[in-house]
Amino acid sequence: MPKLLDFAFASSGDIRAALAERLKAVRLGLNMQQSELAAAAGVSRGTIHNLESKAQCSFDSLVRITMALGVADDLASVFVRRQTSIAEMEAAERPARRRATGRGGA
Repeated sequence: MPKLLDFAFASSGDIRAALAERLKAVRLGLNMQQSELAAAAGVSRGTIHNLESKAQCSFDSLVRITMALGVADDLASVFVRRQTSIAEMEAAERPARRRATGRGGA
């Protein structure tokens, strides 16, 4: 089982490596070879190899791989802000901002 990493204190390389390790564990748990996953995901075997050994691939390839492994649902909560206070819950009810405020008070 891949070790858990506290992403809040990890480097980007550590996070990429942890996610790649988790995806590799899923693949191995399904008893899939890299070439089988590549074919199912519509990517090259080199893409799978680079993900697992160097923790590098495109965002599109990452999504395709998660879909082929059957874990795409795990992406549903990625980047969803959790409200931890009443003020944050109230702010979530307001209309979403469409752009950031300008700098310099203009």
